[in-house]
Amino acid sequence: MKKLLLVLFVILMAVGLSMAQDVLGAHLVYGRGCVACHAPHSGAAGNGINSSGASTGNSALWGEDMSPLYGKTLSFGDAGTYAITLPADAATVQSLGAHDGNFAVIACLSCHDGNLAKPAMMTGTTVEPLPATAAGATHPPTFLGNDGTGAGNYLNDHPVGPTAVVSCGGKYNWDCTYNATTGAITFASAAGTAFLTNYFDVTAAGPIASLVKVPGTNTSWVTCTTCHDQHSMTDFKDAAGVHHPTMFFVKGWYNPASGNSAAQFCRSCHGGEANEMHGVLNVPTT
Repeated sequence: MKKLLLVLFVILMAVGLSMAQDVLGAHLVYGRGCVACHAPHSGAAGNGINSSGASTGNSALWGEDMSPLYGKTLSFGDAGTYAITLPADAATVQSLGAHDGNFAVIACLSCHDGNLAKPAMMTGTTVEPLPATAAGATHPPTFLGNDGTGAGNYLNDHPVGPTAVVSCGGKYNWDCTYNATTGAITFASAAGTAFLTNYFDVTAAGPIASLVKVPGTNTSWVTCTTCHDQHSMTDFKDAAGVHHPTMFFVKGWYNPASGNSAAQFCRSCHGGEANEMHGVLNVPTT
């Protein structure tokens, strides 16, 4: 009997290990891993991209061709009222640096834009799973600008760019003050404090911690990496170092199959829509 139990334990362990998923998830890109986006030597040329205008890899060792996007102005959301003009050339990309918001947008779009920058390594199938409650097992990768509604349509995508400003106050924002220099957030009421208790400390771990500044100003605006951690599709570590499940590379506790963490994540920025701002202070995430 003991031998049988041992065999069953070994089998269960093997099954568990086989089901484990690398946190890169869909960004493993069919086994290519890190080099799908980064080239350790020679930049885009190291990934076989020979375009004369391709990124040289001097920022973040980027290995994808940004050249189709250079200098383009894209308008997002709400009838195109949110616009961003992308860096003009490889030299501009390098001068901005890998942590600049403009770099984040053009780098992400070099793979995720299906309109101007035709994806070279996406086949239209992904390993990224949908929640168990959703129909189907997988869904296509996100192709901004060519998502089936017509090429060139960015209006149905969340705004990014210098005019997509995150701030305190107003109908959809938190009742708070935000110091763009230090990143400190001060709440004017119990609502914000209650939210931090019910979710996470957004000053240290949530989207507000990932805000970038418009070059030359202290204004914070949304970029792709405000909401997404491109290096972890399945795991999020909060301010206390505790790990929680997430999906779609969302930079927060985002688990539609459990509790209301998905709604709470969006409220990290859209505070005016939160339970707490409506006077309901005791709805936890789980």
